[in-house]
Amino acid sequence: MDQDNGPLSGLRIVEFAGIGPAPFAAMLLADMGADVVRITRPGAPGLEASDIVERGRRVVSIDLKSRDGLESALQLIDRADALIEGFRPGVMERLELGPDVALRRNPRLVYGRMTGWGQTGPLAHAAGHDINYIALSGALHAIGEGGRGPVPPLNLLGDFGGGSLYLVVGVLAALLEAKRSGRGQVVDAAIVDGAASLLTFIYAAIARGEWRDQRGANLLDGGAPFYTTYRCADGEYIAVGALEPQFHARLIERLGLPPETFANRQEPATWPRLNELLRNTFAARTRREWCDILEGTDACFAPVLSLGEAPAHPHMAARGVFAALDGVPSPAPAPRFSRTPSTFKPVDATIHDPAVIAREWGTR
Repeated sequence: MDQDNGPLSGLRIVEFAGIGPAPFAAMLLADMGADVVRITRPGAPGLEASDIVERGRRVVSIDLKSRDGLESALQLIDRADALIEGFRPGVMERLELGPDVALRRNPRLVYGRMTGWGQTGPLAHAAGHDINYIALSGALHAIGEGGRGPVPPLNLLGDFGGGSLYLVVGVLAALLEAKRSGRGQVVDAAIVDGAASLLTFIYAAIARGEWRDQRGANLLDGGAPFYTTYRCADGEYIAVGALEPQFHARLIERLGLPPETFANRQEPATWPRLNELLRNTFAARTRREWCDILEGTDACFAPVLSLGEAPAHPHMAARGVFAALDGVPSPAPAPRFSRTPSTFKPVDATIHDPAVIAREWGTR
């Protein structure tokens, strides 16, 4: 069943079931039209409508520790363009499904490996989670208020930013190369690598002497009074990001504050005083009142919405950023394509026959 839409239509991917970044990467690829087949173990819990990260792919149940199961998995791998797995290093090799076996049988295969610590290094075989990986990369240290401990940024920065997105980029790049060379390869996507890569801009700022290696003391970490959040009279919050002079001028104008007060706003020494001024200003009105005054202007303003509020915001609703998938609210596929749009495919709870899919995929 090749997908009939999306820029990745016709691409065949085998996904070994796991948790976290690898399934999210498979979801992104399926949204863009790839035909993704997810291999689960016998007895694994069935999917429900709320399992929206597992959407858009067919599921097969295979006992990878049996000879028949191993052969079933290899029949799919033989016909696939790419494979995604998120186990600890060595697990796939012990199952006799490692890159050496897979690439010998299917030389064009792109073998995507998703781990936290990477395939090599002293910590490669240690357990860990998102918070540990971004801690080691330096990213966690930089997030939080000055004088207080680091704040975990959900698992967005590690699992999905440094993990899933780098795995998708790596797999697609390797597929493009394989189309030219006829040869596949292994993509080692490690969250520590990706999270560190995401810090490139910050490391550049450090090299220029424009960033202090401490929390809440810099332009983009909440230290600057014109790039942070403020509490309103109703207890809700707003966010301002008026970095450029023209945007900052518009913000101060709309707030009714004297421009000369902010003459030296780029000097960190002035930030505590300006922060207090803005904190008191924003605390005088409700979030709704500030939206009426600032939203839609060049003041670089937005209300801080809850997860429940975000889908109903007029801008988000107009763009269809959120939608219901089998009655479950969910972010819609991104990015958007003008000619080959992604499809919001439902969760398929059916357990499919791997032999039928292998025959459908044919030979490579």
